[in-house]
Amino acid sequence: MVDEVQVMQLLRFADPVQSVAVEIRCGDPLLMGNERFFAAEIVVESGFVSGRVGLQVSREDLDEWERCLAALEAEEEVEWPTDGRSAWLGVVPDDPVEVTVHDSPSTQIAVCVPIDVSSEWLQENRLRLAGFRKAVTDSL
Repeated sequence: MVDEVQVMQLLRFADPVQSVAVEIRCGDPLLMGNERFFAAEIVVESGFVSGRVGLQVSREDLDEWERCLAALEAEEEVEWPTDGRSAWLGVVPDDPVEVTVHDSPSTQIAVCVPIDVSSEWLQENRLRLAGFRKAVTDSL
């Protein structure tokens, strides 16, 4: 019997037409040196462009995302994750919210997606973060 690895959304910005999300595999984390990383993908869906780009997410990245949510609430733009090891997001909390997905530094490809988020988008993303942390607490 094959164990199914649960995939959770760590974050999601969406409207009826398009979305950007980060999906994380909740299986055993990868060990790199002294750090543990979960395999993840940034997923873009729209009528114009759809795609996925991989990244690795660590405990420090989760803490950083929590700080980013506080910055977004204060109407400050953020980039996450910021260490430059993989793909990343830039988020500008305008109306609409602009989410730019940057591929790894080698390709320098970026896609900006304007998203007319619901009024609960910050709370929904905080709940996603808390749910992911609860699901993988023993792994980190």
